Amino acid sequence: MSHGPATAPPAGYRAVFAVTEFRAVFAAHLLSLLGIVVSELALTVLVYDLTGSPLLSALTFALGLLPYVIGGTLFAGVADRYPARRVLVVCDLVCAACVAVMLVPATPVAGLLALRCLVAAVAPVFTGTRMAALTDILGDGDLYVLGRSLLRIVSQSAMLIGFGAGGALLTVLSPRGAITVTVVTFLCSAVLLRFGTRDRPARAGSGSATLLKESLSGARLILGDRRIRALLLLLWLPAMFVVAPEALAAPYVAEIGAGPAALGLLLCAMAVGHVGAELFVGSALRPRTRSRIVLPVAAVGLLPLVVYVIRPGLPLALAALALAGMGAAYVIGLDQWFVDAVPPELRGRAMTLLTAGLMTIQGAGMALAGLAAEFFPVHHVVAGAGIIGTAVALLVVAEVRRTAPGQMSDTERRDGADRHMTSR
Repeated sequence: MSHGPATAPPAGYRAVFAVTEFRAVFAAHLLSLLGIVVSELALTVLVYDLTGSPLLSALTFALGLLPYVIGGTLFAGVADRYPARRVLVVCDLVCAACVAVMLVPATPVAGLLALRCLVAAVAPVFTGTRMAALTDILGDGDLYVLGRSLLRIVSQSAMLIGFGAGGALLTVLSPRGAITVTVVTFLCSAVLLRFGTRDRPARAGSGSATLLKESLSGARLILGDRRIRALLLLLWLPAMFVVAPEALAAPYVAEIGAGPAALGLLLCAMAVGHVGAELFVGSALRPRTRSRIVLPVAAVGLLPLVVYVIRPGLPLALAALALAGMGAAYVIGLDQWFVDAVPPELRGRAMTLLTAGLMTIQGAGMALAGLAAEFFPVHHVVAGAGIIGTAVALLVVAEVRRTAPGQMSDTERRDGADRHMTSR
């Protein structure tokens, strides 16, 4: 069976699963994600058991987001400098080793948090490398877009399944016993990637530059390109505002006087809407149609949050969150635009930067929503996120439209070509 998209497989998600290498990547992604979600929950419980501190327990979650910007900026060059399979396997082994040290009873709380940071710093390199490797496995056309879509669907679903599974495991295992599951999933992921994918050469030679210099120069090239920068902002900025209702779900439940079950429903609603819309767009719409809906959907995707201005009850709030989740369907078409805009030799660094920026800006969005809720009613903060986020999205949509192929001036196109040439 072919390892790539050279043959003409049937249309839709089945075509992606027909590629042998992708099945290995998909299985590895599923295993490692479930392990990460379970370990996050178990580690939070472990830190609280050891310290009795709600602050340190909450900090354990935050440390899963903050180091992304460090790893994604300083180590992005790894994704293009070394063969993808080697990078992916080594990242899995490093994470497995870090989690294994967490299991040692003598490891202090500071050590647990430091190891959590290291795993989070490795994550954007792994994710960016895998995203770039998908273009080798599936090509840079529609199969790649559908493959990325499937991995996103797994990510959303793993959050729902993983927290449930983690809670169940903690009823029968100690926190360290549950964390052991993560070691196993990282090792299984490494084995699947090592023996289930082909060994391909690095995208760019190591040259004489240091890894740090190469990573930073790659970031400058990527962010210096007006088209790529506009696409990154369209991927990042709506995500900054859409996290507000999830970050404030617990205080909103208290505000409307709902029971504990309402919290779980509010946290799941957006993911359910996202998965449903992504499956529909990926399976029912043709590539040209997916491309046409990118800008309109991105422009209005945050509007459902405005319903929070009336402090809706649970049913209406759930409907609004599901609709906001569905708004993320524009990303499928945007994936194709992004891979078309980035030169092949920069793809690993670009994908790593994309991942790091996305996770960091979501963390910032959660923090800002929490800060705003200290001064304003929770429902006003969420509605404000919908209003301000829509205004920001409209500005970015206009910039993306201006930088579309055929819209930029000859000078801008020449400048972009020069930047791409310097990256070779």
